[in-house]
Amino acid sequence: MNQILLQLKNEITTFEFDNYISQITYNEKYSREDRIVLNAPNILIASWIKTKYADKIAHLFEVNNGLKPEVIVEVVNSSKKKENKISVRKQSGATNLNPSFTFDSFVVGNSNTFAFNVAKAVAQNQSIKYNPLVIYGNTGLGKTHLLNAIGNANILVGKNVIYTTSEQFLNDFLLHIRNNTMERFREKYRACDYLLIDDIQFLSGKEQIQEEFFHTFNELKDNNKQIVLTSDRLPKDLKGLEERLKTRFTSGLLADIQPPELETKINIIRAKCKLDRIHLNDTIIHFIAANINDNIREIEGVLVKLNFSMNVTNIQEIGLDFVKDILKEYIKESKENVSMDKIIDTVAKYYNLKPSDIKSKNRSKNIVIARKIVIYLARALTPNSMPYLANFFGMKDHSTVSKAMKSIQDEINENSNFKTIIEEIKNKIK
Repeated sequence: MNQILLQLKNEITTFEFDNYISQITYNEKYSREDRIVLNAPNILIASWIKTKYADKIAHLFEVNNGLKPEVIVEVVNSSKKKENKISVRKQSGATNLNPSFTFDSFVVGNSNTFAFNVAKAVAQNQSIKYNPLVIYGNTGLGKTHLLNAIGNANILVGKNVIYTTSEQFLNDFLLHIRNNTMERFREKYRACDYLLIDDIQFLSGKEQIQEEFFHTFNELKDNNKQIVLTSDRLPKDLKGLEERLKTRFTSGLLADIQPPELETKINIIRAKCKLDRIHLNDTIIHFIAANINDNIREIEGVLVKLNFSMNVTNIQEIGLDFVKDILKEYIKESKENVSMDKIIDTVAKYYNLKPSDIKSKNRSKNIVIARKIVIYLARALTPNSMPYLANFFGMKDHSTVSKAMKSIQDEINENSNFKTIIEEIKNKIK
């Protein structure tokens, strides 16, 4: 078995091996040539191993021994007593859950506190309040994480959980239609304790599946089963979705997730660095948070790229220049997507001014400061040159722009509160 695990280690990421594969042990007593029994410390890891790695482990055994065995994953407690056996049929809905997406691993900030607290309440109290719960917000802000956290919490207490995307739900529906097995489809989705559906907006415009889901929704609700949905916008704004579904979606509770503020982004990066064992100092973490978009998946992608580049180059300690070089494409794309109007509007709103005030010749102290901040951020966030900015604001020449930028930079260096303000505005713009 050790040889198989070593081969598997070369085919997957270090993170996957350390967090999942290294947690399992080979049960030699109950294993045979045609059956491999593995022990896992909890049902989440067991489910993850069964879903992601069982086929690969079986294949590696076949390559080495000429016989492809059945792979069985069993949960054992600290005293090595058998607790539960993972069965694909029994846990068919749960096997799609990501075991690393738990409430403990979710980084809470001002932008997501409400959604987090409501999700946790729903996980602890099935169908008592907030049914259905609809979590909505832009892509990559943590909706899927919370959906998985609800599922993982209830799998641990023996609940029947089905987690699926709307696309998977549709494909499953079409498969049963073709096979003339719709009763089996209905039995599966209407017998669960928790139905968790990600990206419900993709049901828009699909009348047949909406009809089926309408009846599934009613059946679950009438039997006090919990329904949790995610969407990229409010249900009432989903075009192509039947009004009767919109009405039902809004009959429970709507919880939105906003883009993370700078402090939350910093905490997210720190948490993911700890999980992936990436060592970054505070300066670099702040730089990444300030220069990468709010999409958490993009942040994860950046850290993966950074970690890969470190391993390839064998760098022991990461410097800021190295990070800037790795992230130059992300930063370039970010600059191309920021407009002058967006910067001016954001700064004006922060200082309770009109955008026209910043563009004017007004020399009031607060307007002058706001104008300098716009210039400073325009150079940092857009490709615009100093001559362009001088012309944009009707200044004498680019040297005036340079002086404005220097005065803001000096204030940032001397005043940590002012630095936080600049970073917060920058984050709102991006």
